[in-house]
Amino acid sequence: MFLRKPLLLAACLLVLGSPVWASPAHTFDFGQPAPAAKATRSVEVVMGDMSFTPKAIEITAGETVRFVLVNKGQLLHEFNLGDAAMHARHQQEMLKMQHSGMLTPTGMKDMDHGAAGMDHGMMKHDDPNSVLVEPGKTAELIWTFTKTTQLEFACNIPGHYQAGMVGKLTVGP
Repeated sequence: MFLRKPLLLAACLLVLGSPVWASPAHTFDFGQPAPAAKATRSVEVVMGDMSFTPKAIEITAGETVRFVLVNKGQLLHEFNLGDAAMHARHQQEMLKMQHSGMLTPTGMKDMDHGAAGMDHGMMKHDDPNSVLVEPGKTAELIWTFTKTTQLEFACNIPGHYQAGMVGKLTVGP
């Protein structure tokens, strides 16, 4: 009888520590990240204070594109590939990051999530379909588009999408 609690505790630790329970890797039905060497063309996207130039991009299914992201604005911006529903979900995550103090108008703060009692999985900006670009900086996102679809590229920092920081991405045959 006295071994019951230690055995129960050991079983719980095994289950909680098991990789089977780890969250799955991000997958996207419209494509996946790719190495720079696979890029067949580059598309420059300029980020203004609440705008993208160009506002629309056309891609061919099967194409690997290097997006060169130039932030000429005064604020931190994001370039995120997805559909409207995906952007809505990501905006909620970004809002939580802003409320925690991790997301500032011009950058991201490194925080000790454990000490703050925060969930590590909820407080990261590490989605492969997204990149943050600080004011005056340039970044890249390389993506292979696998099927024809209608997507958006957007900045999901709170208020930016609503202010018009969204563009149309058409993946054609």
